[in-house]
Amino acid sequence: MSSITNSSNSMSSQTNSSNTIASETVPPSKDEALDRADLLLDKDCESDLDVEEEDFEAEDFDYELEDELDDELEDIDSQDEQSNLSTIENLIVDVHAEHMVINEEAGQRIDKLGADLFADHSRSQLQEWMKSGNLTINGKVEKPKYRVKEGDHILLKAKLEQHGSDQPEDIALDIIYEDDSVLVINKPVGMVVHPGAGNWTGTLVNGLLYHYPHQAHLPRAGLVHRIDKNTSGLLVIGKTKAAQLKLQDQLRDKTVYRHYQCIVAGDAASLKRQRTIDAPIGRHRNQRTKMTVTSVGKPAITHIMTITPLNDNYSLLDVQLETGRTHQIRVHLSHIGHPIIGDNVYGNRQQLRAGLTQEQREAILSFPRQALHAYQLGFVHPETGEDIEVTAPLPEDILKLAEILRE
Repeated sequence: MSSITNSSNSMSSQTNSSNTIASETVPPSKDEALDRADLLLDKDCESDLDVEEEDFEAEDFDYELEDELDDELEDIDSQDEQSNLSTIENLIVDVHAEHMVINEEAGQRIDKLGADLFADHSRSQLQEWMKSGNLTINGKVEKPKYRVKEGDHILLKAKLEQHGSDQPEDIALDIIYEDDSVLVINKPVGMVVHPGAGNWTGTLVNGLLYHYPHQAHLPRAGLVHRIDKNTSGLLVIGKTKAAQLKLQDQLRDKTVYRHYQCIVAGDAASLKRQRTIDAPIGRHRNQRTKMTVTSVGKPAITHIMTITPLNDNYSLLDVQLETGRTHQIRVHLSHIGHPIIGDNVYGNRQQLRAGLTQEQREAILSFPRQALHAYQLGFVHPETGEDIEVTAPLPEDILKLAEILRE
């Protein structure tokens, strides 16, 4: 994969930029075949709706209670409220596109052809527009299974409104890579990725809505995946619906690779015997904010790529995710007896090993967050097909911890 090197450019807070078919003994008739194909495609369309709701299932975070913000928000005065309402009103995008069906396209279902023609919008969104009359054929409303004819005039005229009620906030973003379709952010420690229970403001999504208001019609302002509040590092965002959907498809197909660096309690020899951790992860039976290795969980695979000893009992790891379950790296490393330093949820007393100096012991016990950083991200550009690779160096707190442990 070719590498594109980008330096980190911090955006100041003042910046305003912005698818199995069963075999048949007797061949079906043409009409039966078409009906069956319609049924399969209808099911496929329904699954698309499910996918959109499950895009974030891989990292469906329930942040620990100690990490949650106070959910009592301060009242805003009427002037600020009116300003916010005006901002939302401006976040309406007009969509206007039309197409004349050519001979090569005749016979296709309108929903399938529409998905190809209007790739910036999901199939479920297009189906909604067919029902509402925003997408018409020859000025008429047709069902999704309508098969187009040569010369049919397809017209899409609609408005895209803000997705959800999240508010824009003037929050600085550390941009590592950006073009017209894709944005890669280096998320700092302590920032929640999107608004949720107890964290309605100050999130990455709030910042995205401020700097990129035209992404307000995208789910989660274009987010493709997530990382924990107290994990730092890289996140990729689609700036268009087409880019967001293609990047989500890459995550499902495992063509996006994500590397993390972390400091763990564990010697190199022990870690080398457990290079691949293949253990299903599910919600803890009694503690619902925690995840655990369980036979009834979803498949989860983590690869330890490189091991750099810091001393006899602590190591810096390069870890690659093959799957993306909630808290996966933290749960897996704790499961094999080598927890991440600073992980008070999955680390417990296993973090302290023999032979520590007083300074090293205090540094481990006082480290305020899991020493985990998403440092490398690779994906295929959704528009150009180019291989993109971006990196974000270890933050200062993890570098300092590594230095102390080397002493």
